[in-house]
Amino acid sequence: MKKLHCRSLIVFALFALIFSGVAYIFVCDTLDQPVNLSNSLNLDSQGRYLFTIERGSNLKQVSNRLDQKQIYDYPLLVTTWARLNNKDQVQAGDYWITSADTPALLVTKFYNGDIAQHSITFPEGWSFKQWLSRLSQIPQFAFLNNMSVTELLNKAGIDIQHPEGWFYPDTYNYSKNDNVFAILKQAHQRMLLELDSAWQTRDKQLPYQSAYEALIMASIVEKETGLASERRTIAGVFVRRLQQGMRLQTDPTVIYGMGDKYQGNIRRSDLRQFTPYNTYKIDGLPPTPIAMPGLASIEAALHPESGSSLYFVARGDGSHQFSDTMSQHIEAVRKFQIEQRVKDYQSAPKKP
Repeated sequence: MKKLHCRSLIVFALFALIFSGVAYIFVCDTLDQPVNLSNSLNLDSQGRYLFTIERGSNLKQVSNRLDQKQIYDYPLLVTTWARLNNKDQVQAGDYWITSADTPALLVTKFYNGDIAQHSITFPEGWSFKQWLSRLSQIPQFAFLNNMSVTELLNKAGIDIQHPEGWFYPDTYNYSKNDNVFAILKQAHQRMLLELDSAWQTRDKQLPYQSAYEALIMASIVEKETGLASERRTIAGVFVRRLQQGMRLQTDPTVIYGMGDKYQGNIRRSDLRQFTPYNTYKIDGLPPTPIAMPGLASIEAALHPESGSSLYFVARGDGSHQFSDTMSQHIEAVRKFQIEQRVKDYQSAPKKP
């Protein structure tokens, strides 16, 4: 009788061991199986799905939602495993789910708060108005349409009178939990650092009284330059004009001063119209930058190319013809603007 009882225990133990092994394999396979991302989930261009965890959600609710979307199965198993491993807490936010993720990896991602990062790029030469327009297109920043510039700068903790030029053009990352003020603060601090660093190594005998004047010049160089190789050459022309008491006479400043009145062409009447930015009417630099210059234009303004040219005219292909004298300049204007009849001529070439 004892032998029979002993054999029963052995058989039971073997079955229990086999069941445990099968269960273990099943659990491991479930947790380590890549998730299912079907096209019905509205994937992005990289094949990722943006999944949002709302504030106040728990792991059970999150797992059930993922099960409903058929991203993974057995939500109870996943939740139980997470609790046994002390990973049953989730943090609110947006999360990228990729085909390389598994239920176990998602639990860890939700627990650690590895929220999705988005990026926004501001090209060199954009104005502050363009920055705000781009930012307000992002749903979480749409409130900018109802906020004044003064209020925006105050909330961002940025103590400047005029925002133009004071934000560094680059790509910035943000998440759903970030606010627009942090992005602007970061861009402003970056510009302060880059400008100060460049100012410390500037050429001698430049006609600037401050780093801010160099920033103004850099913004003009940025808007006037179609080819990167011409930045220092164009900066040299403008610096020599300032040193000789000549007016800058640059169209991008006129366009900036015209604001919304500019419709793609500058007329002679526009050149005669006084604004603080009409460098055909004012002496020296305009009162503020006219765009956000990149580091290359800042460096060009602080290290202009030496030479004797005082004039330049667009060739129509993004490059310029530089001249030392007015007579040479008139001949270049006749050649590149009159004889060639360049239909899409622009004094300030479009950026590529």
